[in-house]
Amino acid sequence: MENKELIKQVTEKANKWLTPAYDAETQAEVKRMLASEDKTELIECFYKDLEFGTGGLRGIMGVGTNRMNIYTVGAATQGLSNYLNASFKNLPQIAVVVGYDCRNNSDLFAKISADIFSANGIKVYLFDGMRPTPEMSFAIRYLGCQSGIILTASHNPKEYNGYKAYWDDGAQVLAPHDNGIIDEVNKIASAADIKFVGNPDLIQIVGEELDQVYLDKVKTVSLDPQAIAHQKDMKIVYTPIHGTGMILIPRALKMWGFENVLTVPEQMVKDGNFSTVVSPNPENAEALSMAVALAKKVDADLVMASDPDADRVGIACKDDKGEWVLINGNQTCLIYLYYILTQYKQLGKIKGNEFCVKTIVTTELIKAVADKNNIEMMDCYTGFKWIAREIRENEGKKVYIGGGEESYGFLAEDFVRDKDAVSACCLIAEIAAWAKDNGKTLYQLLLDIYVEYGFSKEVTVNVVKPGKSGAEEIKQMMTNFRNHPPRELAGSKVILCKDYQTLTQTDADGNVSPLNMPDTSNVLQYFTADGCKVSVRPSGTEPKIKFYIEIKGEMGCRNCYTSADATADEKAKAIMKSLGI
Repeated sequence: MENKELIKQVTEKANKWLTPAYDAETQAEVKRMLASEDKTELIECFYKDLEFGTGGLRGIMGVGTNRMNIYTVGAATQGLSNYLNASFKNLPQIAVVVGYDCRNNSDLFAKISADIFSANGIKVYLFDGMRPTPEMSFAIRYLGCQSGIILTASHNPKEYNGYKAYWDDGAQVLAPHDNGIIDEVNKIASAADIKFVGNPDLIQIVGEELDQVYLDKVKTVSLDPQAIAHQKDMKIVYTPIHGTGMILIPRALKMWGFENVLTVPEQMVKDGNFSTVVSPNPENAEALSMAVALAKKVDADLVMASDPDADRVGIACKDDKGEWVLINGNQTCLIYLYYILTQYKQLGKIKGNEFCVKTIVTTELIKAVADKNNIEMMDCYTGFKWIAREIRENEGKKVYIGGGEESYGFLAEDFVRDKDAVSACCLIAEIAAWAKDNGKTLYQLLLDIYVEYGFSKEVTVNVVKPGKSGAEEIKQMMTNFRNHPPRELAGSKVILCKDYQTLTQTDADGNVSPLNMPDTSNVLQYFTADGCKVSVRPSGTEPKIKFYIEIKGEMGCRNCYTSADATADEKAKAIMKSLGI
């Protein structure tokens, strides 16, 4: 039973929604929750306000301060408008881009946001229909805007929606702007403070003209058009999983020269309920099952799936036995950077000032590839805004050649400042064509990388803890790990502990030294004597605590993969046991 003080607090917050500033439907729903004897729903909807995390504003759709609805979206947009007007007060005209995905209410939230921006004197470029997140990021820079938003909950379940805020460099908002916006949002006491009545003269609808410019830029990412010309008939199966990828990805593949792209017809339909999948997440094998079934039917070479806002891509290919296997986010990131480095060397493009970026929870094998090729590899926090920060910090000084994260995001270019499934789909198709041109499959290419640079297996464990009680459990778990770090994992001594909350690292002898990072983050990492790495962090967008386990090994030949993988599996299970998960 929740305590009386909490019920009193949420009741007071809910009563503020029973004023004429809120529509009748909203008020009726609040009254129903207040009247219910069971206060669980009332608490879940009002116990806190939605906050900007690693992925912006994200939550379950519904009534309340802790839900995605026109009032929480409205408060975010009003707060962002106030912050923009204060930050760019000397500009004759502040401008923003507004985009949205296929989710239920995304178009409604986008149009309401456009009205609010325009009511605050801000020029709005509003897309005429759903579009990929990376195109919205591109549009901010291309149109010279000061900010942009996209209404999407990425790969979350259908009940969710979200609101990603971007700054003038086309990247998601970072400090100090994120905190500044939050402060302004917190000043919005009620819906009466939100300017909902828009100014149509300040809203400009955009679409095809931006699509074409963006796709032309994406085409410049191609490094070996000859390989595509040789393998233009290579069979590719693609699915957008009902999302925005259907607008641009088949078109982009055609522009790159691929003439045999098949799509999954049932999933080339805009559907905010994602009725053909359990969850629209390309990290899950189930989300690719229809695409793989089609690939088997037509004997395709490659399967690709983008998530609802087309910033992540999932990939499947045939192994040496002809069985379809998924290539995970760490592996795709590894393949992308290996290919880019190989091509840059062949084309004589390595000048000595190139760099790539990965997140701290992504495989360390990428660093081994970068080091061997004398390319600087930078580590950053989880969330693509941190990769974008490295691009911005080094602009004009160093050349960005790619960056990625284990959660299926990759960016090969710098004219976009978020992960980009449009360019990533085209590039992985080119890599498959290049591999085929060199007498190997995409799967064999991955094995060859392992043989050359060492084997690595990554296992992610998500411990889901929903609701307020879950949030408290996750907080306690992090406290326990922080105060009582493991001394050994699966029998191997922990030789280094990194705490990104305190920005300190402690070695096995107890020596403490600082960590050089731009900000603190609630992440813990443990490195063992046998080369394994474990990272622990609460998700910034979902009610779960995540464990990233990386097992290091060796592979003497392609045929050694099965045994190396089995050995790593056993080691991962032993590490989980050591962690108590």
